[in-house]
Amino acid sequence: MNKFLVKSILTLLLLSGVSIAQSSGFALGIIAGEPTGISAKYWTTTTTAFDFGLGYSFERNSRMHLHADYLFHARNIFNTTENVSLHYGPGGRIRLVEDGKSRLGIRFDVGLTWIPKNSPVDVFLEIAPLLDIIPETDFSFNGGIGVRYYFL
Repeated sequence: MNKFLVKSILTLLLLSGVSIAQSSGFALGIIAGEPTGISAKYWTTTTTAFDFGLGYSFERNSRMHLHADYLFHARNIFNTTENVSLHYGPGGRIRLVEDGKSRLGIRFDVGLTWIPKNSPVDVFLEIAPLLDIIPETDFSFNGGIGVRYYFL
């Protein structure tokens, strides 16, 4: 009887964590594109989150790319039974380069986030126009596709 009770409690905890993970918690995963590397997300409310990326940039002479965005999620704008939301928000980017002229810029992330039902993962697609302001003004784009796993 004790084994059944323990298994039941663990199952309930796991299932409740999965439903919570859809709009809360911390997620870690990968992003492929510009940049390619590690992606993280931390929900602050059910519709807002911080999004982070750390990876390799394919722009010339690059070593590393780091960005952070504050995202807003617009849910229920698509006529679907799936959990798909439009996300958008401002952020910043640092790109370290080989010649020592690292770049600092601002970006605006726009994309789609899909969280499959009863799943601790999300899949996202994003594009982010960015404006480097240091050491000189330059306009370019970031973008990628990725997947993240939510930890309870």
